[in-house]
Amino acid sequence: MTADSTPSQPSFPQAMEIAAQWLGLWEAAELSDEVLADRVGSLVASRDGARGFFVVALAGDSPVLDRLPEALVGQLRDAGEGVVDLTARNLAMATAMALHHRRQGDVEQAERSERVRERSAELLRRLDPLLVKSRLDTLLLAARDGEGSDQSFLDRWGYDDDQRQAIAESVLAVAD
Repeated sequence: MTADSTPSQPSFPQAMEIAAQWLGLWEAAELSDEVLADRVGSLVASRDGARGFFVVALAGDSPVLDRLPEALVGQLRDAGEGVVDLTARNLAMATAMALHHRRQGDVEQAERSERVRERSAELLRRLDPLLVKSRLDTLLLAARDGEGSDQSFLDRWGYDDDQRQAIAESVLAVAD
C-alpha cells in the first residue's frame, strides 16, 4: 500500500497507519490541504477508516485538528452522521478520562485528554449543525438524565456521576 492509495475498506489498524502517514506528509508540506482532505474523505467513508483517522488526528501530535483546514472540514462535514457520532463519543470519553486522570494525579494524561476534548468540541462546532445538535441532545439526555440510547455507551465505560456531569458540561459548551 502506498501513501496515495487506500484500501476501499481499511481495517482499523490500517486506517491508523494510513492516517499517520498522510498527516506526516501534510505536516512536511508534501500534501496540500486539499489533497489531504480528499484522502481523508475516502478514509472516513468507512467506520473503521473514520475510527483510525480520529485516533491519530485527535489524540496524536499532528496539528491538523488544531488548524482545521477548510477543505478537511468540508470532507468531514460531507461524511455526515458517522463523523458526528465518533466526534461526540470522543468528546464524552476524553472529558470523562480527563477527570479520571486528574483524580489519579496524572497531569500529563489529563492534559492529553483535555486536548482531545478541545479538538472534538471545535470540530463539532464546524460540522453540520443539525446533525451535531441531534447527536449532542442524545448524549446530553444520557449524561444528565440517565436516559436514552447513549445510556448503554456511558454504562459500558463505567462513568460515574461526576464524569457524567462533566460530559454534560462539555456538550453544553459546544453550543457556546
